[in-house]
Amino acid sequence: MTCKPLWFPPVSWPTGFRQEKPRFQGVTMVFDKGVGLVSFHELLEMAAEHIDFIKLGFGSAALYRPEILEQKVNIARRYGVEVYVGGTLGEIAYWQGGYDELLASLKGVDIRWVEISDGTIHITPRERRTLIRKAIGLGFQVLTEVGKKDPRQLLSLPAIIQQIGEDLSEGASYVIVEGRESGKGVNFYDAKGQIRDDDLERMVDAVGNVQALLWEAPLKEQQQALIARFGVNVNLGNIPVTEVIALESLRRGLRSDTLAPAVAEKARGKDEAGLEEAGL
Repeated sequence: MTCKPLWFPPVSWPTGFRQEKPRFQGVTMVFDKGVGLVSFHELLEMAAEHIDFIKLGFGSAALYRPEILEQKVNIARRYGVEVYVGGTLGEIAYWQGGYDELLASLKGVDIRWVEISDGTIHITPRERRTLIRKAIGLGFQVLTEVGKKDPRQLLSLPAIIQQIGEDLSEGASYVIVEGRESGKGVNFYDAKGQIRDDDLERMVDAVGNVQALLWEAPLKEQQQALIARFGVNVNLGNIPVTEVIALESLRRGLRSDTLAPAVAEKARGKDEAGLEEAGL
């Protein structure tokens, strides 16, 4: 049995250089809604080199038997993947006064990343800073999430920009741009899942540090648009467990959706070079 890949491009992938693991840029976060251990192991066996995080969606981790949760964490880490629990579980713990106990429980199963969000409940900016500092002080690495889950409670663009800046200044490793499981009707996605480009560009101009943003993009059209805007090493999340290889193919230009623009761009470059040589 050969260990060599079927094929590897002689220069680079059609869409350009792709960061390999371990990496800070171009991370992929997979959304696990409760797959069993066999399917979980099969996912990692097939695609671990293309996965950086697996999020145990919403508060679903609270329904796991402790030994199952520990097995997921341990299996994933053997494959170089970090597991963390959805931010909704943290919101519930905070709302009920049990946030410290939740962090202790996460420590107990060796989960090393914490998501801090207020997608459903209200957390003041001051308390949000306190939660970030507390988690970091306990040795966790932090992802925060910006945005409300209810389309009727959307944050204003200035509020999103301010929250991203504050979270990063407090030490968050990534700020997740809320997209929900559906990818529709939240933050920069309209009711059909299309990106509101004007708002996105205004936010990007204001934030600057887009490398620290992790875009929830469960739909292929969103992934394609974000890759076209930010490049193959954009951070993408809420990827369904069945779509990891499909996303990586999209990133590397192994699908027509990203191959065709790469071919067109190269052709334009050749045309421009030819005109320069001709003195035109």
